[in-house]
Amino acid sequence: MVMLFQIPAYSRLPTLVLTVLVAFLPKLVLATDSQETIQLLSVQKIWDAAPHNAFTDLIQHGETLYCVFREGQGHVSPDGILRVIQSTNGVNWTSAARIELSGTDLRDGKISQTPQGKLMILGAAAFPPSSELRHQTYAWVSDNGIDWSEARPIGDPNVWLWRVTWHQEVAYGIGYGTTQDRFGRWYRSFDGQNFEVFQDRIDVEGYVNEHDLVFQPDGTLICLLRRDDNPGTAMMGKANPPYEKWTWTDTGTRVGGPALLQLPDHRIMAGVRLYDGNVRTSLAWLDVESGELTEFLKLPSSGDSSYPGLVWNNANRELIVSYYSSHEGKTSIYLARVRIP
Repeated sequence: MVMLFQIPAYSRLPTLVLTVLVAFLPKLVLATDSQETIQLLSVQKIWDAAPHNAFTDLIQHGETLYCVFREGQGHVSPDGILRVIQSTNGVNWTSAARIELSGTDLRDGKISQTPQGKLMILGAAAFPPSSELRHQTYAWVSDNGIDWSEARPIGDPNVWLWRVTWHQEVAYGIGYGTTQDRFGRWYRSFDGQNFEVFQDRIDVEGYVNEHDLVFQPDGTLICLLRRDDNPGTAMMGKANPPYEKWTWTDTGTRVGGPALLQLPDHRIMAGVRLYDGNVRTSLAWLDVESGELTEFLKLPSSGDSSYPGLVWNNANRELIVSYYSSHEGKTSIYLARVRIP
């Protein structure tokens, strides 16, 4: 948006005032543009029924928004289940499903739509310390978001398949080792049920784990990959089909719970937890040439917070973001609407 200022005749303004106005007018216009380009339209708490509500993901399926997250007694507790809530307007939400697996802590549900139009949730089951198995990833599918299939184990034992992204009827995702053997491993599936390893180790230093993927229009695959331990900063990866040779760039930024979304104009944004200064959930631009993350909007958040889900509403040119935060005391689920002209 360009704002036009009508400058009075020279005779009506002192020379010094006019000089200052002309010198700073471009900066005033740019500042106005910057403030009006990104607008946080609203933030609403949409769920807080459990003692701890966290780790969200979001999808629009037809005319309905579905948000999946974990409910439990605490951030880490043995009683975790996955809750699915639904809304047709983003304001009024109702419970659609409760997914549980006896004797396990279900964590970090990630929801996607299969090429057949079904909804699919991935989640990891954490087993009790007495069990020989530490983690197993499971998948559930549904036609309507309400009735879900039985849990189907996918991937390898003790490898957490964090999420999958569909491209040309193939699901891609990274699993990471959850025992002392810390590694990243590429999986793909042609049916959403059988996942095969197509790259056994990711050649990135550090403990790689959470990630998200974006396929660009030319087929280039972009990955934002969290790392813990030294050096602890996220990596951006780029690869061309068949996605077996990767170029990795250090973003220089520590992140948690990364989620990516590509806008219709091909800009890529990330929803992340940032750790510099106050811990918070923020939105940032990802520069696919330099690997740089540039924060452009802090969401109302602090403390135990992050794991956003991102949905783009093209009709309204709005970004819809689910996330959780404890900035109001109790860890609760929030929904934000952001205008991006």
